[in-house]
Amino acid sequence: MANGMVEQGAREGQLVVFQLAGQTYGIDIASVFEIIKMEAITRVPRTPDFIEGVINLRGKIIPVIDLCRRFNLDRPEITNSSRIIIVDVGGNTIGMIVDGVSEVLRINEDSIEPPPPMIHGIEAAYLRGIAILGNRLIILLNLEKIFEDSERIELQSYGAEVAIGG
Repeated sequence: MANGMVEQGAREGQLVVFQLAGQTYGIDIASVFEIIKMEAITRVPRTPDFIEGVINLRGKIIPVIDLCRRFNLDRPEITNSSRIIIVDVGGNTIGMIVDGVSEVLRINEDSIEPPPPMIHGIEAAYLRGIAILGNRLIILLNLEKIFEDSERIELQSYGAEVAIGG
């Protein structure tokens, strides 16, 4: 439209945009409960390497994952910009370590392209698409596909084990 407004009927969404290993990622804001500064994470023995441990968030034990390890990326150092994004993944509350959170963006669904065909396999399941905003590309994650069902059950159990002293 000439006045710059979004056309009626065009679908819009909001993303939380964050950095991870030098790349820009986005997740649907509806999945995000809150964003907190890095804090001490308690390691839990015999967990997959991408599980950093657990935190106590206002009396609730939350498993925390390292997204870099989950995606087989090199982990930059934890800095003052590093954050834990608390999200809902399939009904489970999980913390995700990211290098920094930059903004919340409103995007038109028409600006989202599917992942390129050369990206396939398990890694492609993590991707919802790529948002094109001018000369910026934002990799959109599908949080529901980051974990297999067995991993979700395992993540859920870590909080319970720590809570009961397991």
